[in-house]
Amino acid sequence: MSVLRAAIAYRTALTHNNYNNKSASQCEADFRYIGLFILILCDIILTVTTMKNKLPNRKHPRLDNYDYSSAGAYFVTICTQNRRCLLSNIVGRGLAPAEIEHTELGKIAERQLLLLDQRYPFIKIDKYVIMPNHIHVVFILTDETAGASPRPTVSDIVCTYKSLTTKECKKLKYIDKLFQTSFYEHIIRNRNDYNEVVKYIYENPIRWYYDELYSENK
Repeated sequence: MSVLRAAIAYRTALTHNNYNNKSASQCEADFRYIGLFILILCDIILTVTTMKNKLPNRKHPRLDNYDYSSAGAYFVTICTQNRRCLLSNIVGRGLAPAEIEHTELGKIAERQLLLLDQRYPFIKIDKYVIMPNHIHVVFILTDETAGASPRPTVSDIVCTYKSLTTKECKKLKYIDKLFQTSFYEHIIRNRNDYNEVVKYIYENPIRWYYDELYSENK
């Protein structure tokens, strides 16, 4: 709106400087042109602002210049499309312990997850939990170099997993898109970091109804 204020100030200055030197008809014509200019300017500002708000504000979660095929531990979160609760149900609230009951799609998701180490001999599925609308998993990549060259990255592994799981799930139930395109990852730096992640995974079913990813969307 600073541009609009500048335009109004310009109109005021123009009026003050030229009013005594121009006829009433000339001043009126000037006012009409300046008014039209301000309206067009406001329309442009409104259009740009609206489009900016509509465009998705996506940030690539990967770190620049980091080799995501290197050995290490990675905490990965994969969400279902529109956070639909397709993979499991959380039963037990209050005094009752929270337990996970996998749906048929969730059973497929778990089976495909545990098969990844057969496709990628250098990967270990360390910890995981399959929540109603997302999956938390810790991948541990070892130094083993046998297999594909170049060595697959974490992104490659997640992409393969989502593709295979979606393919199998579609045999059971029609689904246009099972998972979101993107995923979240965190490089586990040390033992304390690892312990925090494991605790988070373990407690996720207990905290489901307070989780930031909580949804009732079926």
